[in-house]
This record gives sequence, structure tokens and C-alpha cells, in this order.
Amino acid sequence: MLSVYLIPTSLVHAETHSCPEVLDSTQRLLNSMDKVNLCEQYQGQTLLVVNTASQCGFTSQFEQLEALHQEYKDQGLTVIGFPSNDFNQDRGSEQTTANVCYLDYGVTFPMMARSSLFGEEANPVFQYIRESSGMNPRWNFYKFLISKEGEVVAAFPSSTSPSSSALKKAIEAQL
Repeated sequence: MLSVYLIPTSLVHAETHSCPEVLDSTQRLLNSMDKVNLCEQYQGQTLLVVNTASQCGFTSQFEQLEALHQEYKDQGLTVIGFPSNDFNQDRGSEQTTANVCYLDYGVTFPMMARSSLFGEEANPVFQYIRESSGMNPRWNFYKFLISKEGEVVAAFPSSTSPSSSALKKAIEAQL
């Protein structure tokens, strides 16, 4: 005779909703003392993680990233920017970076505080991306698509426009 074991819903919920490693950190917001727990805020969402720089030839992509965020945010996509000076193109203060993002380009998607992408001081999000996919950003405005389950499912180089059909198709496949 076949035995059936019912698992209490609370246990199923706890097991299926554990925090994906990519979200297992608290980050300070750009030019702010406010912090956000990535797991609490973004668990279960599709993410487009972008390393940004305010003085780069690709900085104008902020406008297209904002348009992408607006187009898909109600369907479960969040664009998250991670400013970095690792390529020497986000110099000056965080205030300067914030002015470029918020005032010059009207960014409303979350921007985290400036952090490193490489080495021992690397932001935990980029440590996870490197460890799980074997990829590092090669330049500013690399885009990493993270599934609702917290897996890196695609990466797009700086030269890929946020409005490109390839990027949009990859996002739509995850929503």
C-alpha cells in the first residue's frame, strides 16, 4: 500500500522560499545611509544586475535601462545598478555619481552604493556571479540577467543596448 505524507504548508513555504545566494546581503543605497536587504526586497523577482559608471562612454545607457525598468517592472523585473570605479570611470564622490544617475538620467530603479567588482573586496553580488557563472564584467555596463530562483541565466556585454531585442527576449523568457 502506498503511503502519503503531508508536509505542513509552513515547512514547504520555508524550504521553497529560502534566500538565493545572489541576494544574501544587505547593501547601502547610493549616496545614502539607508540600507536594503536584497533578499527581503527582491526575492522572487527577475533581476537585471548592471555594473555602472558615471563617466563612461556607455553612461547614456542609464536612459535605456530606466525605460527597460519602467516597461517590465509591473511584470516582475527589477533593474539594479551597482556603481564601480574599478575601470576608473566613476571618479569623484558618491554625490557626483548620484547626480548623474538621478538628475541627469532620471533613474528610479535601485542604485546601490559604489563598490568593487573584483578581488577580496568585491561586492557579494558580483562574487556570486563570478563563482556561479565564471564571468566577470569586462567593462562598465555589463548586464547580468538573474532568474527568479537566483541563477545567472544570461550576460550581455557593455555594447549590448538595454533596448536590444536579444536582451528583451531573454528578460521576457524569465518573466
